[in-house]
Amino acid sequence: MLLAKFLAAFALYVLMIALTLLYRPSSGTRAARVGADPHRLRGLAAHGRNLHRRGVFASSLTENQIVAALVSFLILLMFWVVGWSADFADPALARVLQHLSLTEHNESFAKGVFETKDVIFYVNFTLVALFLALRSLEARRWKG
Repeated sequence: MLLAKFLAAFALYVLMIALTLLYRPSSGTRAARVGADPHRLRGLAAHGRNLHRRGVFASSLTENQIVAALVSFLILLMFWVVGWSADFADPALARVLQHLSLTEHNESFAKGVFETKDVIFYVNFTLVALFLALRSLEARRWKG
């Protein structure tokens, strides 16, 4: 059930990204060719997959869709803003905060470059989010 929910949401997301590939041949402008770069789209898909998994986790915490959307937004906002707070922290803490930042890991994907550290970040957070969602659903099932 959890995996099916994630795959359905991600399939819709990939479909939206795939439709941008149709724009590339239809326009002869340089901006269209740069904007629809398949490497960048692959990075965007990886980033979106990560965001969807956090949304699935937030959805597993509550029955209400509005509350789940708000929790998902707050989780994503926290991981987005944490990179800004690294500028004001001491150097050791700043490295940890930058590693947790979504924008830090998405920069290389936006350039069309796949770095191992970014892929590992997304895989780790994917596994953690799905694990927590599964545990949340199991806890709800045991409570009745």
